Amino acid sequence: MANHKSSIKRIRQTIVRAERNRFYRTRLKNIVKDVTAAVVAGNKEDATAAFKVANKQIHKFVSKGVLKKETAARKVSRLHKTVNAI
Repeated sequence: MANHKSSIKRIRQTIVRAERNRFYRTRLKNIVKDVTAAVVAGNKEDATAAFKVANKQIHKFVSKGVLKKETAARKVSRLHKTVNAI
């Protein structure tokens, strides 16, 4: 265990941030899975609607600091490509 007050606080902050990031990363996986499922089913309308939600949420995660801007752009681009492939 840490001995300094500042290190104890830092440990608390790390635990809270790790838990928050885990929530967002799980949410991200589920969003991508929804788009992929709609694409596999071949439903263009559902895939487009799921992609719109995914695009908005992924960019929101960037503003929260969970994802980097380039990572989000890459994920959105790949999802967009799969949706357009239908």
